Amino acid sequence: MQRKINLMTTESAIIQTPFTKMQLVFESGSLQRIDFVSQLKLSPPVSAEARNASQQVQDYCSKQLANLQFDIELDIKGTPFQKKVWTALQQIPAGKVMTYGELAQQLKTSARAVGNACRANPIPLVIPCHRVVARSGMGGYAGSRDGSPLKIKAWLLEHEGVFL
Repeated sequence: MQRKINLMTTESAIIQTPFTKMQLVFESGSLQRIDFVSQLKLSPPVSAEARNASQQVQDYCSKQLANLQFDIELDIKGTPFQKKVWTALQQIPAGKVMTYGELAQQLKTSARAVGNACRANPIPLVIPCHRVVARSGMGGYAGSRDGSPLKIKAWLLEHEGVFL
């Protein structure tokens, strides 16, 4: 009996954006994770999928991406609830925001549960958790309530024409 071997290919590219360096991690051609990595050395994309995703990020940053909406194959790992929230995030158009409470009401859950799912988002920017804000301000970003993550969220929102 011949065994089938499943070879998973992993690739990582580190690109410069106006707000920080981003590491895009791919597995078998699908984007699996984005990390903000200001201290790492740039590493250009190699595969066609990584080049495409990197170009879309650059196009987003220069407002050349149609409707500021990504078209990248994703490999999202999370709970069914997290995936439900992440799918809802992708429906929020650029230039618009929802509060954690509004999204929670839409999904029939709590604002805290929505915030926790946003915090666990493995692909920020492409899954636009930055478009979810607190009732009284910006809220958190990438698990932080201050510092460079909030500066990134502010840049992204202002880039899309949202000023809080």
